[in-house]
Amino acid sequence: MRFPYGPAALSMLILSIISGVWLAFNPVPPKKATLVMWTFAKTHYDAYKQAIPSFEARHPGVKVDLQLVSWQAVTSRLQAAFLSDLDVPDLVEVEISAAGSFFRGPLKDVGFLDLTDRIKQSGLYDRMVQARFAPYTSRGRIFGLPHDVHPVMIAYRRDIFDQLGIDPNEIQTWDDFIRIGRKVTIPGKRYMLELPDSESSRFEPLLYQRGGGLFDPQGNCTMDNEIAVQTMLFYVPLVAGPNRIASDLGGGQIFTRAVEDGYFLCMIAPDWRSKTIEVDVPKMRGKMALMPLPAVYPGGRRTSTWGGTMIGITKSCKYPDLAWELALHLYLNKDDLAQRFRDTNILPALKEAWDHPAYDEPRPYWSNQPLGRLYAQLAPDVPFQYTSPFVGTAKGKLSEALVACVQYYKQNGDKGFEEFVRKRLKQSADEVRRLMRRNPY
Repeated sequence: MRFPYGPAALSMLILSIISGVWLAFNPVPPKKATLVMWTFAKTHYDAYKQAIPSFEARHPGVKVDLQLVSWQAVTSRLQAAFLSDLDVPDLVEVEISAAGSFFRGPLKDVGFLDLTDRIKQSGLYDRMVQARFAPYTSRGRIFGLPHDVHPVMIAYRRDIFDQLGIDPNEIQTWDDFIRIGRKVTIPGKRYMLELPDSESSRFEPLLYQRGGGLFDPQGNCTMDNEIAVQTMLFYVPLVAGPNRIASDLGGGQIFTRAVEDGYFLCMIAPDWRSKTIEVDVPKMRGKMALMPLPAVYPGGRRTSTWGGTMIGITKSCKYPDLAWELALHLYLNKDDLAQRFRDTNILPALKEAWDHPAYDEPRPYWSNQPLGRLYAQLAPDVPFQYTSPFVGTAKGKLSEALVACVQYYKQNGDKGFEEFVRKRLKQSADEVRRLMRRNPY
């Protein structure tokens, strides 16, 4: 007797029956942990593995299942789990550029617990850098506790600065930086600054430094306002045209070689990237140093911010008070934070933690500068960075605008450049706004 729907359908039916029988005799074991937590960063995972035993010891019978999950999986799997009401972790760390995507729709439908009252009543809103709550806030409600500050400085080749007679203390503004950069840049051989001309990762910190951003506190797209226009007019001549002082070669071994050879004299360096440079360019130990970001105008802000992480508690968590205690245990212990700083160079958002001696320790790689104190002194002035569920789209459209402006400038120089910048940024912003209007979520 032949199966009426063909051999393929028969095979699928047989596999389904076998799978069902196997699952019947091998059921998925129930969760043994009291709390399940996801993090996407290996450095965080290693640090939390050290910190969790003391939390469990203070809570007899409590077990925490810490899982290292890829950045993409946190974003895609968690969003899918929220939408389909599947099994989700109790606590999750989310990268800043993805956080806004979890705040779609009515506030009651956000998959994370509203932590606003806990943060305000505990005094944490004043004890942590307030600007760092902004990326994890939607419509006035806070859904995440900030892990870090990520203030931005300039990392530079101190030995070459000395050889060239450059005094970093005389670089107070971007005008100072550009004037010196044009003297020492040798096209094709040496550039004052590492900056890309094809994506907006370094453009964004410079936009934030000026008080701009992709969105305002109400979630309106602002990437074509006057601050964005002025930032683009400033940025493009740095990376394009006959007087450019910046270049970009990508990462990995090429970046290592470029720093060792003095091809790049300076790099945009948030705290986390200072550790990346230490690891990727070890031969430059004792030859590097840090200085504040040049100000846009005399007396202006000398830093910005790049990157970030939040921890949130999901609404499906059965023990939200216990989860909140775990979040505080991981984010507020000053001794643990000090050791993590030594391991990662990442400055925590908890301001009182910066009193620890670890932040004043001289770092031989950075010419014995007290790296922690340098970043901590700038941290209170990091700009607010607002987000939206459409932040990913906005970043892509901003990069497209940057590429178009660079191409125009290469072909036409200053002629008609400002008009083109205004038109191109508005085009990108309008595309984001159009998508926001069409999508109610």
